[in-house]
Amino acid sequence: MSTQEINLNEYKLHEGDTGSAPYQVALLTQRIFHLTDHLNANKKDFSSRRGLLTLVSQRRKLLDYIKRGSEEKYQQIIQSLGLRR
Repeated sequence: MSTQEINLNEYKLHEGDTGSAPYQVALLTQRIFHLTDHLNANKKDFSSRRGLLTLVSQRRKLLDYIKRGSEEKYQQIIQSLGLRR
């Protein structure tokens, strides 16, 4: 998987938004893509691998939260970020 550029401004609900769940999911996804590339180059970096699993877990919890609120919003985010779920 290569690094995918994500336009974080798409996920902001308003100007200055840094805490909404969709924005956090997009930010975590960007960090996960970056860390995945790092781990492909550095196979023995186990502490970064543990950090990656933590980020994936955080993103999954946020996506579950969004899904409880609005199934349509959840599907839109999954599709726009290209996540399998």
